[in-house]
Amino acid sequence: MSAIIKRIRQTLEQKADEKTRATGTTFFKEPVQLHGIKAAQVSKIAKSFFQEIKGQSKTQVFALCDELWRSGFLEESFIACDWSYALRNRFESADLDIFERWLHEYVDNWASCDTLCNHTIGSFVVMYPSCVSRLKTWSQSPDPWLRRAAAVSLIIPAREGKFLRDIFEIADSLLLDTEDLVQKGYGWMLKAASQAHQQKVFDYVFAHKATMPRTALRYAIEKMPKELKAQAMAK
Repeated sequence: MSAIIKRIRQTLEQKADEKTRATGTTFFKEPVQLHGIKAAQVSKIAKSFFQEIKGQSKTQVFALCDELWRSGFLEESFIACDWSYALRNRFESADLDIFERWLHEYVDNWASCDTLCNHTIGSFVVMYPSCVSRLKTWSQSPDPWLRRAAAVSLIIPAREGKFLRDIFEIADSLLLDTEDLVQKGYGWMLKAASQAHQQKVFDYVFAHKATMPRTALRYAIEKMPKELKAQAMAK
């Protein structure tokens, strides 16, 4: 284990709080490992230690991220995500293989999934738009975290009005998914897209409301006016 990872873990252990840990576990259906530190404090720790490694090569930093991911602790995954996002100006198209491996090997809860996807992978896809095709492949995966990742990686670009056709294609793939967190993921993606394309997203939801799970539908229309919500929810 590298010296900086050892120091990070010592810092996390020193700042750990049992009440925060116990409260944190209530946000997950699956078992999660927590030190017991609030997200804002973890972010400060990540940024502080990044100052020591920002001059290292991307390969070296990603190797440190791997060490953090391997621990299985939620807070350490957040630091790994913070560091990978900090390198976004150095991303290359081949880096998607690394991010996909992290999803496949390490992600086992919605918080790690969303933190990696919203920022690191979302920024990557904006830089390399042709790689959105990989997200469509994820939407067909037997792994529910990859399926959720296919949707939540487009949240921030969706708010900016980007990738609308791809968003609808991914929603098509996930439409009848039985996993609650996947339904919430693609519903959230549609909700984000509605901020720039309200009518088009409404038309999509309305056309599929008979088969779309109510969980996904409610997420998708959350930001819409009351009259549109009523039309979408009417049976």
